[in-house]
Amino acid sequence: MARSRDEHARFARPSKKGSRPRTKQRPEHADAVTGLVTGVDRGRYTLVVADGSVDEHAVVAMKARELTRTRVVVGDRVDVVGDTTGDQGSLARIVRIQDRTSVLRRTADDTDPYERIVVANADQLVVVTALAQPEPRTGMIDRCVVAAYDAGMHVLLCLTKADLAPADDLRALYEPLGVDVVVTRSDDDASVETVRARLLRRTSVLVGHSGVGKSTLINALVPAARRATGVVNDVTGRGRHTSTSAVALRLPVRAEGEEHDGWVIDTPGVRSFGLAHVETGHLLAAFEDLDEVAADCPRGCTHLADAPDCALDPWVDAAPDDDARAARAARLASFRRLLTARTAAA
Repeated sequence: MARSRDEHARFARPSKKGSRPRTKQRPEHADAVTGLVTGVDRGRYTLVVADGSVDEHAVVAMKARELTRTRVVVGDRVDVVGDTTGDQGSLARIVRIQDRTSVLRRTADDTDPYERIVVANADQLVVVTALAQPEPRTGMIDRCVVAAYDAGMHVLLCLTKADLAPADDLRALYEPLGVDVVVTRSDDDASVETVRARLLRRTSVLVGHSGVGKSTLINALVPAARRATGVVNDVTGRGRHTSTSAVALRLPVRAEGEEHDGWVIDTPGVRSFGLAHVETGHLLAAFEDLDEVAADCPRGCTHLADAPDCALDPWVDAAPDDDARAARAARLASFRRLLTARTAAA
């Protein structure tokens, strides 16, 4: 007698619930290749694979299931598997995010508990500010400087539209902070080359209000970028958002033998830069001279001007001469201005 055959037997699972038990072990993906995230668009990630080599090419990828809750941002170095040829219609898979060297964060305001990662692995923040049309907002610059110092990044202040207003006052305000300042004019191509020299061999992220000329500067530095540019509203004095998402662009080679290892990351225009994530101690650490003196402050000292027994004020008074005293006073005033920007909500 022929034995009866259950046609569903081959689909049976070993567990009582009829499903294969999950394992916590994940593939090692030893064959994964490294890619640099240059753009993010609705769940698809544009990567550069074999960065800097003759085999460099672009790849489109998605996140693996185990990274569903993990955010991948522009500037991330990731490991990808699957089809990494970059051919049209191909799709690779991001399986790991490599350790980040820096993370630039912001919050919606000073009370918002949710951090937003702007970019990863950048070593320089370029704060782009117009000297006129629209008018410069020092509060916004201060906040960007605080966020950069908290992330351990170098800060470059790029002042645009110098043909409309002088830059002396802003220079005097930020150079005591250790912030490098460059000035550009719409009628001076050489000023753009000055900016470009500060970007070589770095990964720089550009941040600024809409209408300050950030996209215009990007197009001058990377002509192939073709970033959309806008105009400033005559009534509100504000620009219209033209960049809608962050994108990393490689600086083009201008001369034979020049290394093309500079990256610029353009970001959408911002109107607020919350600092709820920044701790006061991290900001103080960015001022090494003040940090050493503050070791003598009483526990819980706020280091503000009204803080009792703060060691920073006697340090200014103890300067050996008038010039040193003026330099120390300017340094302390700059730090307290940034500290006030951080603690404004409180």
